[in-house]
Amino acid sequence: MKHFNNISLGAFAVALFLLAGACGKSEKKTEGPAEKAGAQLGKAIDQATEKAGEAMEKAGEALKEAGQKARESASEAIDKMKKEDKK
Repeated sequence: MKHFNNISLGAFAVALFLLAGACGKSEKKTEGPAEKAGAQLGKAIDQATEKAGEAMEKAGEALKEAGQKARESASEAIDKMKKEDKK
């Protein structure tokens, strides 16, 4: 579900970027409040996407480690059962 949220956030950022690019360039040198808000929103989305990506990588590593530990525990339990059956 988190992966879907990250994809949605990324898609929103791309759509925002494309919409901002579709607007014609103003001849004014200063930015208005809407442009400033859009720039801030774009930066916030970029930062959130980057943090979410890092979190996803950490979560993936944690899941991999947990799976490996579970596999080792199951293997030890099976070995123990086999030894007890031989007795």
